[in-house]
Amino acid sequence: MARSQDRRPGFSRRAQYGIFTGYVVAFAGVLAGLAVLAISLFNPGAFSFARNAANEVARPLGQAGASSRQGGQGLFSAIGAYFDAGRQNAQLHREVDKARANAATMHALQDENRRLKALLGIIDPQQRPVAAARLIGSTASSTRRFAILSVGWRSGVRNGEPVRSETGLIGRVTETGPDTARVLLVTDADNVVPVRRASDGLAAFIQGGGNGQVTIRLLNLGVNPVRKGDVFVTSGSGGLYPPGIPVAVATQPMRDGAIAQLASDPAAAEFVIVDPVFQQAATQAMVEADKPVPPVQAPPRKKKK
Repeated sequence: MARSQDRRPGFSRRAQYGIFTGYVVAFAGVLAGLAVLAISLFNPGAFSFARNAANEVARPLGQAGASSRQGGQGLFSAIGAYFDAGRQNAQLHREVDKARANAATMHALQDENRRLKALLGIIDPQQRPVAAARLIGSTASSTRRFAILSVGWRSGVRNGEPVRSETGLIGRVTETGPDTARVLLVTDADNVVPVRRASDGLAAFIQGGGNGQVTIRLLNLGVNPVRKGDVFVTSGSGGLYPPGIPVAVATQPMRDGAIAQLASDPAAAEFVIVDPVFQQAATQAMVEADKPVPPVQAPPRKKKK
């Protein structure tokens, strides 16, 4: 016999209490969800502890996924290189990319040296990396661009420290957990990086577009001197990013700047380096260099008998 479609509880007190409890739980869940949504909108950092805890729990899976992703990318790139021009052609392409990034860094260093030669007593600090890590996760479908590192404050990583790969800048650390850290990528709309053109030091800043590309904005508006293929590196202004790190290459000049492509693709970076904050490192090196050298004391003379 088919079950009746009438879902009314009738005179059963137990059924009535069950339906009432279900409505109360559903209404409480809706109120809790609205409260969490309101808090996240007005105070995004309120749930950073929950995000860090989730990142710590998902860290082993993220590392395994990063290893498998890199292995899969290597397999597919090898197959593609074989059908295009062979494995040697793919290796040459990678060497050309690294050489282009090194050439941009050399141009930036030459320009920096020309300006520093006129100054005396200025110390160029040799920065030591804070840590080396893997990118074990990233935002897949969102207007915000974040990535997850496989190291945290136990390895010395702190908020604000820049993250770079072998070919260019990746972003900066915004949140840290014990063994994971959250990185705000250069392509995020809230990330602004002071840069200059590697060839002549033209000042500008780069802002993410949230779509995988960045926009170069000139500080001095007027005739746009940016040309396709110009390489922009970090200028060191603001004291956050060290100078001379490749950031982007101009691809489409505009009236007040250009649309650019990143020098380093986070999806293709296997390992990254976390650097200390530039101004903090420079100040510490200068303070250590200014410390007085303790005088050398002569050995005590032996008394004559």
